[in-house]
Amino acid sequence: MAGPGRFGAVVTAMVTPFDGDAALDLDAAAALARWLADNGSDALVVAGTTGEGAVLSDDEKRELWRATVEAVTIPVIAGAGSNDTRHSAELTKDAEDAGVAGVLAVTPYYNRPSQAGIESHFRAVAEATSLPVLVYDIPSRTGRKVAHDTLLRLAREVPNVVGVKDAAGDVAGSARLVAEAPDGFDLYSGDDGLTLGLCAIGGGGVIGVATHWTGRLHGEMLAAFAKGDVDEARRLNASLLESYSYETSEAAPNPVPAKAMMRVLGLPVGECRLPMGPAPDGLEDIARGVLANLGDVAPTPLG
Repeated sequence: MAGPGRFGAVVTAMVTPFDGDAALDLDAAAALARWLADNGSDALVVAGTTGEGAVLSDDEKRELWRATVEAVTIPVIAGAGSNDTRHSAELTKDAEDAGVAGVLAVTPYYNRPSQAGIESHFRAVAEATSLPVLVYDIPSRTGRKVAHDTLLRLAREVPNVVGVKDAAGDVAGSARLVAEAPDGFDLYSGDDGLTLGLCAIGGGGVIGVATHWTGRLHGEMLAAFAKGDVDEARRLNASLLESYSYETSEAAPNPVPAKAMMRVLGLPVGECRLPMGPAPDGLEDIARGVLANLGDVAPTPLG
């Protein structure tokens, strides 16, 4: 790990709170953002995949970005992408107007464009803003990998494409990217379980889900690795394995478990909107077990 990325080492992809009628709860969002900042998050991604961005209206996204920017002093990064390039560019402009510090732009999903189309999409998003842009490469959800050469061209030729959220699951390919990308190009782990491995090849931290409840522990792990204490970093990573397993499954895909964990911790985030839907029976009990096994490093429930 060469050092933290420009948004810090621990970035949390924040869940979006809803009330009992599945309406956006801006007060709860502001409270959650402050709680995350107080519990180890260096920055937040708002309205991304974990934030159920696909089921938020444009107005809801604008309100959510403004509310979180006003609530915290740490950077807020907007999940402003979609599979429509023009729409993504417009949302990116709206995010900049809301005062965010950066933009996370996902690979166009479902359409399955060529690499030329993917590259043109990211260039159009970057041209719509003066903000730093992170490319979100997550082929398991989008159906398309951002090719190595595509990422390199973006990194070398588009000044405000400053990094990648890497959820491609190819550590060897990530190592090659870090070696060939310009200085200052950030690679963030987009897969909690691969964070330590990606930091070993030069990654700058994690944009995580488990960091909702393990932010401080993640910070300790990454700090230990950065100062060369690999044994301590491995020990801390081992203590996080149960949280990695908990955060998503076939029965309860992300962000269902993260919301259940926040409810257990006393943060009123509500359930997920459909199609993710409510948590299966027993998930909050599992969350309590995960917290109990973290011991003294677990955050203290509110109330």
